[in-house]
Amino acid sequence: MLVLVGTFATFLMRGAARGSFADKLSTYRSEPDGARALYLLAEQQKLPVRRVQQSLDILGEQHALVLLAVEFAEKNVLQVEHESWINTLPDGGTDDDDKARDADDDETDEDRLHTGANAMRALPVSSSEREKLLEHVKSGHTLIYVPWGSRENPLLKAIDVALWKADKALDVRTLVPALPNPYTLGVERLETKVHAYLGLPPTATPLLIDEKLGEAVAAVVPYGQGKVIVIAAPELAMNRSLQRTDNAQFWLSLLAHVARAEPLSFDEFHHGFRSERSMAEFAARYGLQFAVLQLMLGVCLWAVALRRFGRPRPPTEDVRVGSTDSLFATSRIYREGRHYGHAAQVILKALAAELAAVAGVPARADAAELAAALKLRGREDLATMLTDARRASDAVRAEPDVQDVAIRASAIRRLLHTKKAGPPPLKEPS
Repeated sequence: MLVLVGTFATFLMRGAARGSFADKLSTYRSEPDGARALYLLAEQQKLPVRRVQQSLDILGEQHALVLLAVEFAEKNVLQVEHESWINTLPDGGTDDDDKARDADDDETDEDRLHTGANAMRALPVSSSEREKLLEHVKSGHTLIYVPWGSRENPLLKAIDVALWKADKALDVRTLVPALPNPYTLGVERLETKVHAYLGLPPTATPLLIDEKLGEAVAAVVPYGQGKVIVIAAPELAMNRSLQRTDNAQFWLSLLAHVARAEPLSFDEFHHGFRSERSMAEFAARYGLQFAVLQLMLGVCLWAVALRRFGRPRPPTEDVRVGSTDSLFATSRIYREGRHYGHAAQVILKALAAELAAVAGVPARADAAELAAALKLRGREDLATMLTDARRASDAVRAEPDVQDVAIRASAIRRLLHTKKAGPPPLKEPS
């Protein structure tokens, strides 16, 4: 019962935290570092938003993509060969490689994008998907991209945008619009943590800059006939950040302006959600496999509880009928064979075995030894009745004599199990 109660409590807690199974900045995640509030805010404002759960290789529809903390971490063959050759050097690599490793070592658990099994479900964008995405933007569509961290990014490299890692000691920064534009309509100041600052090409237009440093944090970068909106502050899209200053207003103005030309599609495919998931995968995501295992455990415990150990016992009715038949058969044998003396001796022997435990003698002791032991134990009444029963058994000649021995044995058993009254209590002197 304790195990079952503990299991039920665990499932209850998992059900209460059903919004924490998704990856960071996923629109399904309701934890403080998720983006569910942003998606619901856009829905409440009647903006044309939806979630996409298919690969970016399929981009036939006219829509603007929103990629929140989606990684572009694939490497080409030359990079892999270069890294493998660097690892064979005696000093372990160049200074740039040491700096990159130091940056990875400085990454804390809070800075990591993936946690637990999400690292296997949330796959990075492949090279073919990236090419399709760039062609989609070049043909006149909009891409809103929020990179995670400050690592080198193939997509940003293609549009000539660099990331400069922000100092962690700066903590929460105040951002202001770089210039009046429709993307920041109604926005005066924002407060959020900044992962990186942007190095922009000459054709780019800054949207948000650091109030103190003057560095760009968000910008619009033209690419072909379309544009890419880069925001290097991923916390700005998190649930916990929308309540600060004008953070929510910035997203409403940005999404509303983009949605005038085409609907918005939030990518969830690279957060581990796929439209072709089977029922088993869907159940596993919500932890239903543990409920099935719990049910199987309950069935096993129920089956074990029904099983008894040892040889099977016959039904009670069969035992009663069999015992009665055996008793009648035995009595008939004794009557027909006239074994009255033997029957009396069997009764006396069973009585002696029962009295032996009280007298403290072996069960095989005869009636004379047993009577002497009972006298020594202070049970002269039992000794006298046992002696009389022995004499009666020796004088058995007919069936009434056997009945007399049985009656005497029954009287001795009743007296044996009757508590002997002690001496009366002493009266206190008046």
